[in-house]
Amino acid sequence: MEMHKFKVLAETGIMSRPATRLVMAAQEFKSDIKLTYNDHTVNLKSIMGVMSLGVPQDSYVEISASGEDEREAMVGIDTYLEKEGIVEQVQESADA
Repeated sequence: MEMHKFKVLAETGIMSRPATRLVMAAQEFKSDIKLTYNDHTVNLKSIMGVMSLGVPQDSYVEISASGEDEREAMVGIDTYLEKEGIVEQVQESADA
């Protein structure tokens, strides 16, 4: 399983247009992709699930991928999110 932590930069958070485009990006992969915010996890391929989280700006989320193309899925989603300015990846400390 691949997992990355992000800080949400988008002024609207992960709602509306950013949520829709993120779901579309996730649907390109076969892996099971999840979005976690405040201990709630949803399928990243479900717009209703993503919107139900109500992720605001300056919050932290985790995205995980599990499956045959999990690495490619994470690279693709990371690239999309950072290119669009929706999030920045949070580097985990060596002590964590």
